[in-house]
Amino acid sequence: MTDSIPIIVPPLVALDVSAGATKSDVISFLAHKIAGEGRAAPVDGLIEGAMAREAQSATGLPGGIAIPHCRSEAVTTASLGFVRLSEKVDFGAPDGPADLVFLIAAPASGGSQHMKLLSSLARALVRPEFVASLRAAATPDEVVALVDGVLAPKPAATTAAATAAATTAASAAAVPAADAGPAKPALVAITACPTGIAHTYMAADALKLAAERAGVDLYVETQGSSATTPASRDTIAKAGAVIFATDVGVKGRERFAGKPVVASGVKRAINEPDTMIAEAVAAASDPSAPRVHGAANAAEAESKGGDVGMGTRIRQILLTGVSYMIPFVAAGGLLIALGFLIGGYAIGLAPKGSSDAYGQIYALQNTFGHLPPGGLHIYIGSVLFSIGKAAFFFLVPALAGYIAFAMADRPGLAPGFTAGLIASLVGAGFIGGLVGGVLAGFVALSVAKIPLPKWMRGLMPVIIIPLLATMITGLLMFMVLGRPLADLTNWLQTELSNMSGSSKILLGVILGLMMCFDLGGPVNKAAYAFAVQGLGIGGPAELHIMAAVMCAGMVPPLAMGVATFVRKRLFTEAERENGIAAIPLGLCFISEGAIPFAAADPLRVIPSMMLGGAASGATIMALNVGLRAPHGGIFVFFAMNNAVGFVIALIVGTVISAAAVLAAKQFFGGRSKSASSESAPSLAAVAA
Repeated sequence: MTDSIPIIVPPLVALDVSAGATKSDVISFLAHKIAGEGRAAPVDGLIEGAMAREAQSATGLPGGIAIPHCRSEAVTTASLGFVRLSEKVDFGAPDGPADLVFLIAAPASGGSQHMKLLSSLARALVRPEFVASLRAAATPDEVVALVDGVLAPKPAATTAAATAAATTAASAAAVPAADAGPAKPALVAITACPTGIAHTYMAADALKLAAERAGVDLYVETQGSSATTPASRDTIAKAGAVIFATDVGVKGRERFAGKPVVASGVKRAINEPDTMIAEAVAAASDPSAPRVHGAANAAEAESKGGDVGMGTRIRQILLTGVSYMIPFVAAGGLLIALGFLIGGYAIGLAPKGSSDAYGQIYALQNTFGHLPPGGLHIYIGSVLFSIGKAAFFFLVPALAGYIAFAMADRPGLAPGFTAGLIASLVGAGFIGGLVGGVLAGFVALSVAKIPLPKWMRGLMPVIIIPLLATMITGLLMFMVLGRPLADLTNWLQTELSNMSGSSKILLGVILGLMMCFDLGGPVNKAAYAFAVQGLGIGGPAELHIMAAVMCAGMVPPLAMGVATFVRKRLFTEAERENGIAAIPLGLCFISEGAIPFAAADPLRVIPSMMLGGAASGATIMALNVGLRAPHGGIFVFFAMNNAVGFVIALIVGTVISAAAVLAAKQFFGGRSKSASSESAPSLAAVAA
């Protein structure tokens, strides 16, 4: 297996024993076995490392398996402890408790050879025949032999049958392409977990097996502790979609810019690989599917390496909160707009001395049998308005809750949502949600590091962390941060409401530049979230901001579509196809429709888009266009107070951006250089 000390020996194996009632008991049982063989010291250090990993996410897997694992300074020799339990213990698997438990103990500075061996074991655990053999083993020596066979498989002997099979395969490969069946769908996947020992490789093999069952050509890049070969440019270019099954940032994410993406934590790829493969195949043919957002200059980003730095991690955390907030934005905002369409804008006004709007009062106090003044349409509009307001109420709690979730996983949810709700109650709004979410995540992480007795560690993620983190975060939000954040929010709202003339137009320019800078990235999302927050207030200044943001966000895909139609020779065939697909995306306010162009030619495309976005934002402000819906593009004209002005601003921005990008391509480099398979992905080709 290895030239040095073997990773597993019979004394590290226990069969058909009771190791306790909780996962902390089982981990302690195996840790003492490893320490008893002189492979770890002190044993408490190994136990604490494994339990800290458990606090991040459960290590139970479907099929009655658990693989608690860690890297620890206490481990002196990479080791595997195994127990087959007579009484199953819950390790958090979706289908119930586990009876087969491996404790993977790796040194903090574990060498690459040890990492390869440990990853081989993790991969074997997704194979049913290997798991069945573990359950049937009669002695510890049989278990060691099984594991050795996985860690150091013997080369298969060349037999006549194998030779014949190889000859048959070679003959099949020689058949002309015209005689072959239809090409398999192609996908590429990234798997990565925090420690890079087990789940990374189990997810990879689970996805590979699911792809084989589905007849899909899948390349998996494992970003774990063991060495891997990154996906080539050609592999990425041929892939119709990408799967990110990761619990950490993706290294070299920019390589996949513009690709349809199915993203989840690494555990879902292990538990539901067939579903993820099916979703990725569907996304490859769906032009509206979510897409990977790359850096403005992908080549430059790649040259700097794929490690996730502090700035990238902060961006991931904040964007997680914004991403989970957006469904509440879309549902709540469009329902409010629909309520206005049916019941009139008067239902959004509040009677003197009341904090509730007429629509909310009518919805609560009236029924079909007792309609409010104005009749049925007023009542229906009021109910839709009230449902939308209820959904909108969750904007800030969802933002804060999922920021904390991105930092501390599930233990961060309770303190995060609580911090967001407090921010709403004290009037701190969107800014309070950002601060409260980060605070909640930080507190949850800090509480998780508190040293506790062994018998209490299993309570950390479900009771102790949520309780203490929620209490500490809530106290700080109410007693220290709430009022200053509310004052800051009120000051900003007052300044915005007082804007007029040139300062108002300047705001439109700034918002337009932000919306077009990274086309759905963090700067774009920041401007969008700022505008959506204002819809809860509903004043004229806030409605102008929403209109400016939506109009500017529609410009890039529309401009690129127009440009590819006006001067076809300046664009490749793939870009002309992208242009056709980009126009409907732009009309629906999906800025990402311009990403393939920006990824292939950022220095000419992005400044051109920003120019048109700034012009559209300024025009919106100059014409006093207001918008009460947070999304929808041309389909929410009914929610605008000056739809003609919106169309004018959209045309102005689109024409300026299209003219600018055509001039840049004509006079600064000519035809796009992304004409081959290494070009940005084709939206139209993916949709075919």
